[in-house]
Amino acid sequence: MLIRIKGAYKSFGPQTLFEDLDFNVSTNEKIALIGANGVGKTTLFNVLKREEPLDKGEITIRNNIELGFLSQIHVDDKRKTLKDYIKESYEPLLKLKANLEKLEKQLEINPSDDVLRQYDRLQNEFMLKDGYNIETEVKTLLYQFGFNESDLDKDIHEFSGGQITRLAFMRLLLSKPDVLFLDEPTNHLDINTIEWLESYLRNYPGTIVMISHDRLFLDRICNVIVEIDHKKAHRFVGKYSDYGVYKENLIKQQNIKYEIQQKEIQRLEKLIQKYKAGTRSSFAKSKEKYLDRLERIDKVDQKTREFKAHFSPRLKGGKEVLITQDLTVGYDKPLLSLTHTFQHNRRYAIIGDNGTGKSTLLKTLANRLNPLSGEMLLGHQIEVGYFDQQLLDFSKGKTVLDEVWDDFPDLDHTEIRTVLAQFLFKGEDVFKSVDVLSGGERVRLSLIKLMLRQDNLLILDEPTNHLDIPGKEALEKALSEFTGTMIFVSHDRYFIEKLATDILYIENGKINHTEKTIAAIIEDNKQEVDEEKQSRKDLYQEFKRKQNRTQTVEKLLIELEEELELHRELRYDPDYYHDYEKMDALNLKIDDIVNEIANLENELEDLYLYIEKTTDLL
Repeated sequence: MLIRIKGAYKSFGPQTLFEDLDFNVSTNEKIALIGANGVGKTTLFNVLKREEPLDKGEITIRNNIELGFLSQIHVDDKRKTLKDYIKESYEPLLKLKANLEKLEKQLEINPSDDVLRQYDRLQNEFMLKDGYNIETEVKTLLYQFGFNESDLDKDIHEFSGGQITRLAFMRLLLSKPDVLFLDEPTNHLDINTIEWLESYLRNYPGTIVMISHDRLFLDRICNVIVEIDHKKAHRFVGKYSDYGVYKENLIKQQNIKYEIQQKEIQRLEKLIQKYKAGTRSSFAKSKEKYLDRLERIDKVDQKTREFKAHFSPRLKGGKEVLITQDLTVGYDKPLLSLTHTFQHNRRYAIIGDNGTGKSTLLKTLANRLNPLSGEMLLGHQIEVGYFDQQLLDFSKGKTVLDEVWDDFPDLDHTEIRTVLAQFLFKGEDVFKSVDVLSGGERVRLSLIKLMLRQDNLLILDEPTNHLDIPGKEALEKALSEFTGTMIFVSHDRYFIEKLATDILYIENGKINHTEKTIAAIIEDNKQEVDEEKQSRKDLYQEFKRKQNRTQTVEKLLIELEEELELHRELRYDPDYYHDYEKMDALNLKIDDIVNEIANLENELEDLYLYIEKTTDLL
């Protein structure tokens, strides 16, 4: 056991997050910590970071294990270069390497058993920590997280917020802690990077505990599921998808037991009522005592944390919803261009790497940003609703109730409260200021306003951000029943797979259209990457072969030049210049050597040219 939390109790004021919670982490486990927003998942991480104390309970952490948490980069760090910032993550490895080099010098002078044993011990430690591959790993991580080697000399403060988050993640991975704690690790990552990260974490040599609402990500990595529900932690060994089936069956069984118990309670209550005043009153009293002692089974309503949305367009609109012709979008410079006709009752997912212009395109299509050039035409009776991932469409200081009511004044108080309740804004929550809402609450409030507009073209920029898994499932269900047209950006592959009828993928500033599923596109990309890797491998092998051949040719040329010189000297030997036959044979041999040298020099020139060109490609 690496970590053990026993009987944990934590509250904030009147709100109890968890009580009598047990949480264990063992070697090589990859744990998904799940639960609805607000149940205390991140708080549990903060407890383990010693940033939050438990009100009650015990924490035991095995000695000499390193815990790694994804944390924000401090302001002081931002004055460092990227190279220095990354180096700090594997500083212990560099010190270990320096000690090894020191011992190597000692061994040259004094190859004693003591020094040799010390060297072996440090070398084994260095190898176990994969020290010999650290430079390769740095280059790999730089590439996978969207950086170039030229970025290494830049100061941290020159990077965007999303880039800084990725840098912090990169540094954490390079430090290789025994237990890796990840809170929403797929945030700020595009689909290709998420796919790569899955592979990396599956093969991570240590233990992982992660909080994520990315269902596919959890399913592909984790082998243990821990759900915080009803203030307790429930542990399940297996995949996330298996846990869903297990939990559903568990709920069914519990509800069956609940129904059986309720029937038994009703039966006993009738008996008590029948006999409490008669000769069998003692029997009735015994049954009353039995009911008082009875441990009641609760009915489980698994939908209590799901909001209820229904997107219904006011107008049907025409068949051709939106037409673009050479529509070029961007700010200071063009990012991408689009020529496409969006059709009625289709759901278009736009995918591409970070920074390719997805959000910029949506802003332009929603008329929130002017295009740089080209044309855009809305179809007949098309009304556009826009969901902004920045969640900026709120008025400061307003309550939740006023935010909705001011935009939809024709609705009466009951109608407004009913809609708010459907989106889990109940009781005093409706009087909360929009300024203090959590990310998930702001998403739900935005969705309320979007739903009430009843538009027939929905343009959605990362609508699942900040939503927990029940929230995502509720949104998926609502949008799958929408009879209008959707254009959306998302990095949630499960969400895309569930909803998209068409995919527009960005490549080299152009948008390509396909009706393939996201899974098929990812598989195609993997195949392309594998083919590219194989091609690079073949290229590298050929490069090494050419390098070896170059060395061989250079050696041969030296040998032949020496041989040529010796044969030319023989021309002055009396045995040769007095013997015409010998001299003719010698001259023929010299000609052969000269020709061979000329051929090798031509080959060497070609080899040098190949190596020069190929070096830039590798």
